[in-house]
Formats: sequence, C-alpha cells, structure tokens
Amino acid sequence: MTTAGRSSDTPAPAPALALAEPVDRVTRGWTAALCLANGAIWVGWYGPLQILLASQAEDFAPGTGMSKLTLLAWVTGAGAVVSLVANPFFGALSDRTTARIGRRTAWIVAGSAGGALSLLLLSGAGGVWTMAAGWCLVQLTLNAAFAALTAAVPDRVPRLQRGTVGGWLGAAQILGVVGGTGLATAAGGIRAGYAACAVFTMVGVLPYVLRHEDLRLAVGDRPPWSWRTFAAGFWLSPRRYPDLGWAWLTRFLINLSNALVLLYLLYYLRDRLHHDDPDEGVLILTAVNGVTLLATVVVGGVWSDRVGRRKPFVIWSGVLMAVATAALAGWQTWPGAIVAAAVLGIGFGVFTSVDFALMTDVLPKAMDRGKDLGVINVANALPQVTAPALAAPIVTYLGGYRVLYLAAAGVGLAGAMLVVRIRGVD
Repeated sequence: MTTAGRSSDTPAPAPALALAEPVDRVTRGWTAALCLANGAIWVGWYGPLQILLASQAEDFAPGTGMSKLTLLAWVTGAGAVVSLVANPFFGALSDRTTARIGRRTAWIVAGSAGGALSLLLLSGAGGVWTMAAGWCLVQLTLNAAFAALTAAVPDRVPRLQRGTVGGWLGAAQILGVVGGTGLATAAGGIRAGYAACAVFTMVGVLPYVLRHEDLRLAVGDRPPWSWRTFAAGFWLSPRRYPDLGWAWLTRFLINLSNALVLLYLLYYLRDRLHHDDPDEGVLILTAVNGVTLLATVVVGGVWSDRVGRRKPFVIWSGVLMAVATAALAGWQTWPGAIVAAAVLGIGFGVFTSVDFALMTDVLPKAMDRGKDLGVINVANALPQVTAPALAAPIVTYLGGYRVLYLAAAGVGLAGAMLVVRIRGVD
C-alpha cells in the first residue's frame, strides 16, 4: 500500500521522515530483502556456534588445562561480552549517521563485509587466543550490521504491521541458524565451513542494500555531539521507562533459558545420549526445531497484529518452551530430544515474532531507535555470557545435564510470567 502515491521502497523526499512514525505499509519485496539480510547475519553467527567453535575447542583443549566445555564457554563468553557493547554502540552510531546511502545501510554494508573477513581469519586460528580473538572480531562486526538492520524496522514499518514483519524476520533467523549449521556440516572441514559461512554472510545482504534505498538523516536533524550525552544515553532507567525494563527482562530470561539448552547440545548428544554421529544429530535437531518454528513464527506475528495484542502470545509461548525444556531433563533419549526440539520450535516461533513487535512498541524516542534497540538486544547477547557461567559448573559439579535443563525451564517460565508487568501494551 502507499500513501500520497509514494511506495515505502522509494527514498524519502524529506529528511525529517527518518524520525517520523512510519505510516506506509512496507512492500513484500522490502520485507523479503530485509529477511534475507537478517538470515545471512545469523548464518555468520550460528555456523560457528553450533559446529565450528565446538570442533575447534575440542582440538585446542588438550594441553590448556581446560576441558572442551570450559574452553568453549570462555570463548563464547568473551564474544558475548563484545556483543553486549557492540550492538548498542553501533546502533547509536547509526542513529547519528548522515551518509548519502542512508544511516542504516552504511553500517549494514561495513558490518557484513567485516564479518565475512573476520570469519575467514577465525578459520585460520592456531590456538586458544587466536580463536578467541577471531570470534570477538566476528561478534564486533556482525553486531554492527545487525544493530542497523534491526533499527530499519521501527524506521520503516507501521506498528500494526510489525508483528507480521517480525514473524518473517524470525523465520529468516531460524533459516539462518539451520543454514549456518548445514553449511558448517556439509563443507567438509573447519576452514571450508568458515569460508562457506563468510560468503553467504556477505552475499545475503546485497539485495537489500542494492535494491532498497534507506531513509537519510539530514545533518540539521542530528543532535549536537557530546561524549557525556552519548554515554549517558545507553542507560534506560527502568523507573523512567518501566515497560521497557520489564520487556527487556522478559526477553533476557527466555533467551537465557534457550541459551542454556543450546550451549552444550553437541556434548549432550555425544556424552549423555551417546549418539553415533553428534554433529549430524545437532543438524537434525536444528532442522526439526526450524520446521516447527517456521510453522508458527509468521502465523503468530500476523495473528498478534490482527487482534492488536502482544502479551498473551508471549506468556503462552514461554510456558510451552519451559515445558519442552523440562522434558529434556526427564526424557533423556534421542526420541525425547526430537520431541523437545519440535515443541521448543513451536513456542519460540510465536515468541520471536510477537516479542520483537512488543519491543518496538515500547521504544521511547524516534531519534534513538537504533541505540535503544541495541540496548534491548543486549538481552539477546547477555545470556551468551551468563549461560556458560551457569552451565559449566552445573554440568560439572551440580548434577549434570538433568539439573541444567530443569534450571533452564525455571528461568524461561519466570520470563514468561513477568510480561504481565508491562502496562502500556495489551
């Protein structure tokens, strides 16, 4: 649809539109290109996270005094710390960017190109320190692209279309996870796996940046520079913005639960279930999870838009995920893992699309969309730091994988219940 004869894909004739609340519905072409770019970034993250980093940790652990679990936890935790800083930082920079190609597109291009190069550097890691440095560089660059890409949604998508767009972005995310895992597995080695992920990460963003012009921010619309104001802007007071605070906590807890499930999945299949081919097992579980997620992620977002409500969808999807996670603790067999992966996908599909729309609905200021979404996205990255710190001692000293998955279920259930504290969204 268009307003005053102007498609949402055409450049804005007035720079002030970069800060306006969008009213024109975005086209299917714009949404498809954005989703492909989003999926490409997730390929760059999850090819390493699901397969390649775990394989490198297993190679490098002997002689370090650390187990493969601990080594992987330290490396992924270090990368997550970088992500915690990078996402809101680059989001804030994109808010202030006045480049001719658009304030978001400039960072999408730079971040994805840097991410592809970083993945190639990581493929040549010769030890623990180069592995950790390479992964941190991947997190730094891909978060620059992801922060700008995410901010394009509140820039361009009207509120009552955000659940639908969020659903398609969620579908792209899981396809990126499955695609990254598949590329890393099928490539036939660590170096080839990283190279395949790097190529896809770079190529996947091209349709969006080449075919769809970004909204430009006029120099006069950019606020004066101040280091103090810039730094202070990263603190979003829960007292001043309580809905944003509760929404952030909900996302953090449910993502922490999911991270606790995924972190040691390869080792769980190998060491607890004694699966014949744990690499293939991870791919199968990821594919099963992806199929059921795809079945609900778009439907959940569209349904939420039509009824104009968000919270019930988040609550019940979180409860369903907690039940599936608890099943991993009580039914520790390969069929049990498949059933749990399927049910987790159903719940996470609805949560992914509707929670994203909910987050964009509680953003405080148009000028700070990129920065504020970056702060919200910390709730995605922080679990990557917290999960290894919790999971390693639980698996090693406090009862193993059964206790780990029971704890993950409790964390996810708490996150689902706290969404009722958000007052400004139905």
